[in-house]
Amino acid sequence: MQTLNIWPLAPIAIILSGGLASAQSNPAQIALLKWFPAYESATFGIGSSNGAAFDGANMWVANGLTNTVTQLQAATGKVLGTYAVGLYPTAVAFDGANIWVSNNQSNSVSKLEASTGNLVGTYTVGPLPTALAFDGGNIWVANSNGDAVTKIQAATGTVVGTYPVGATPAGLAFDGQNIWVSNYSENKVTKVRASTGAVLGKFSVGSSPEAVIFDGANIWVANTGSNNVTKLVASTGAIVGTYSAGSIPQGMAFDGANVWVANSGSNSVTKLLASTGAVLGTFTVGSPNYVAFDGANIWVTNAFGPGVSKL
Repeated sequence: MQTLNIWPLAPIAIILSGGLASAQSNPAQIALLKWFPAYESATFGIGSSNGAAFDGANMWVANGLTNTVTQLQAATGKVLGTYAVGLYPTAVAFDGANIWVSNNQSNSVSKLEASTGNLVGTYTVGPLPTALAFDGGNIWVANSNGDAVTKIQAATGTVVGTYPVGATPAGLAFDGQNIWVSNYSENKVTKVRASTGAVLGKFSVGSSPEAVIFDGANIWVANTGSNNVTKLVASTGAIVGTYSAGSIPQGMAFDGANVWVANSGSNSVTKLLASTGAVLGTFTVGSPNYVAFDGANIWVTNAFGPGVSKL
């Protein structure tokens, strides 16, 4: 079994090109979504919340019912600003300089300047965009009602291409070379070459898969219909194991050693040891649906309040 010694992280060169950060093919940085330079438990009431992303200093949270995103100071939870986006924002991603938000009900994505919250642009994608991933240069969007993913050049907002990936794409992750897409209606994940959009393979997982994350060597998939998560070797797609979680596991995050799973049906998050899948703990939160890591703490968004929880 491969062991990754990735926390604390060694310094990594961050290349800025057109305002974007690039983790130089370092799988540890990619797994932790660290598109930013290196550098206690509470709940913050901002209402109904969906996806979240960390920008190196602040946590950005999509507020589906108010068509906004909120910027919270990660250290204190202080609200720094709330900004209008499209209809029913769901997923959030950071590209090293900007925050991207998928607008599920307006078939678009919004790009905001992370330093100011100013809207840079809104770009049309496929029907019902639900998930986002950044590959170091491009934003990928899962169009859940279009059976395809859209690739957008992050610097310009130009659509590079739209690629068929199978039924109901629901989650996305980047492994340093490829994009992984969960196919909710097929009980599979699809591996797509990031450079071309070519499908490299499809792999069976559990029932109704949604969230997908990368841990530096493996892909993890949350199976909402079978109350478990599947771990696959990123290089081959071979299944390493399937591990129990709570009821309706939906969102996931990797903290460098552990995988955190939001159990939307049991109002809890489960902490799994990434190397073995062993359950290290289960923690009660509100009504969780997404999870994000800020380098020190886990943030859990709660779809029906009371806001976001910081563990």
